[in-house]
Amino acid sequence: MNLPDFIKKPSTIIGVVVLIVAVVLGALAYRVTTRGHLFGNSAMPVPTITVTAAPIATPAKTTAGLPPVQDPSQVLGIEGDQGGSYPGISWVRLGYPTCGWGNLRGNALKEAIQTYHAAGVRVLLTVCQRGNNAQLFDTAPLKDAAQGEADAVQCGNEQMKQDVAAVSFLYIPPDKFARFYSLCEQAVHAVRPEVPVLLGSLDPHVGGIDYQPLVQQVQYLDQMQSAMNNTVRPGGHWNWRAQTLGLIDSWHNGWNSSGGGSPDPGVNSLSALFSFWAQQFGVNLDSGQLGSHLWVVEGTGCFKGCGLDENSASQLAITHTLALITDVQTATKYKVPFFYFSGKDFQDQGVHWPIGILDDSGHPKPIRQDLPMGARTLDLTCSSGPVTVVNQLQLLSRLYQHCSLPSNYINTLTG
Repeated sequence: MNLPDFIKKPSTIIGVVVLIVAVVLGALAYRVTTRGHLFGNSAMPVPTITVTAAPIATPAKTTAGLPPVQDPSQVLGIEGDQGGSYPGISWVRLGYPTCGWGNLRGNALKEAIQTYHAAGVRVLLTVCQRGNNAQLFDTAPLKDAAQGEADAVQCGNEQMKQDVAAVSFLYIPPDKFARFYSLCEQAVHAVRPEVPVLLGSLDPHVGGIDYQPLVQQVQYLDQMQSAMNNTVRPGGHWNWRAQTLGLIDSWHNGWNSSGGGSPDPGVNSLSALFSFWAQQFGVNLDSGQLGSHLWVVEGTGCFKGCGLDENSASQLAITHTLALITDVQTATKYKVPFFYFSGKDFQDQGVHWPIGILDDSGHPKPIRQDLPMGARTLDLTCSSGPVTVVNQLQLLSRLYQHCSLPSNYINTLTG
């Protein structure tokens, strides 16, 4: 039989068609398999990757409900609580029970974070050290906290604070903190290797004034680095300058208490702290790179023990709002992650702390918290158009959205 006659046979035609279909299906199956291997079998849409340079980086792995944030300047949030609601703010900072309050552990922690994720809100979880004893190295709470699948984790809080009168339990020697941080970081990255893990938080000092205490913090970090590479991870090359530090600033930024009590944009502890740490990390402050090394986990204004008249409701109200504005403007200018402290006013050891944007009951506070709602308003200019704000929650969320204040906002606050 010659070839033309063979091809004309029906059985031969069917065989050729089946062969072609098999080849096509095999190619499609290979594409589906490799796509599932690279991006997972999630129902979430696969992001489009724009090739700007070779080689193409492997997409960051994520196991939680929201993809990881790649741009630190997008991290703008607030110190919250399980029942707090802060519309317009896309990050919230929560505390694990080792910080001394709340029950966010186990399923309660997972469910709380899932609820925030469902609302499009990301979570920074703070895991505090539990005293300078054997409990410090207990990995059970660290692993439990990691299972919550937060979007960022702060391992430790004010570990450098040496205050024997009130909170002596916070201080951890640098060699011990190196071990604690290593255990905490490993627990977190075993669950979500892509999330930022903050190296505790720096004891608050006044930028531009407390220079020597800042130098001592650098020395603490140097000692921690030595312990990490000699005892915790022998022979390693761990460098604290390659990590991300948490920073706390609690000064009356924007207000000159020593000059008789008046607005002063030059009073800006946060800006001076940024300048100091930019030098330590070897980055240009105006480059936007500091946000990869430093997160402001608590930014607020002080109200006692810092030269203010604690009996003047108007002075405390004005400095409170000026500090909020100055801090957010400073953080967004230099593209540093920022969490305002606090979401709500609170009581601590018999003292009322009026430093939230909500009152103790969770209700929004007026822009001037010593006056009725609406007594002061601010007309902001936003990309979507003009917006009038009457309370502090609106003000904070709109500043996070990069809305501009009116030129006379200081006169409006102080008048």
